[in-house]
Amino acid sequence: MKLLINGQAREFPELRSGATVQDLLKALALKADRIAVEHNGSIVSRTAWSATSVCEGDKFEIVHFVGGGCTRNITQKL
Repeated sequence: MKLLINGQAREFPELRSGATVQDLLKALALKADRIAVEHNGSIVSRTAWSATSVCEGDKFEIVHFVGGGCTRNITQKL
């Protein structure tokens, strides 16, 4: 199956008709607790991943949440 992931064409031979967003994320080896998924312009809630079908040519934007931040005391004046 050919999909557009974050603007790049990718092929997923392991995905067949009836595949879901959850199947795609497994194929991409992504941790579910650290990502957000947009499918053809609409945000897909985590609870809908297993029920949202993926079709040839679909477009996805997948963003990763990254921890971290400033090590400086935020109450200090800059």
